[in-house]
Amino acid sequence: MGKARSVGIGMDYSATSKSALRWAVDNLIEEGDRIILIHVEPPKATNTRNRKQLFEDTGSPLIPLEEFVETNVSKQYGLTSDPEVLDILDTVSRSKGAKVVAKVYWGDPREKLCDAVQDLKLDSLVVGSRGLGLIKRVLLGSVSNYVVTNASCPVTVVKGTPSSKP
Repeated sequence: MGKARSVGIGMDYSATSKSALRWAVDNLIEEGDRIILIHVEPPKATNTRNRKQLFEDTGSPLIPLEEFVETNVSKQYGLTSDPEVLDILDTVSRSKGAKVVAKVYWGDPREKLCDAVQDLKLDSLVVGSRGLGLIKRVLLGSVSNYVVTNASCPVTVVKGTPSSKP
């Protein structure tokens, strides 16, 4: 076993981000690695207004798995208490000894995921792909394409299955 790595996983609780999490756990995470679940709230999010005011520039503090499984802590930061995601993270924590934390940013996901790479000194970042067609990609912009182009660490884009819903 080499040096423990810090692996970021972009999480918006969509089917494709869950696929990215599963892929990272099955193919990338090794014993002792640190998994950082990175969630980006839209700039105008109102459900986390107080936290946003405190942490808008730097993002939230790192939230340990033991804390963000608690519904009240999750809600304070805008994290979804998704049983599937929590089960995957709990399992990898116990089976591979991975340290799991979450961090919330507020703003444009493209920019904030790249900021997270720098802030958290990530060794790798894993994101899902919504599989946008050409026109939607031009109009909406592709988060994964932007991150692959601009992040300073290796980025893995996990494509969703054709039946995945964004």
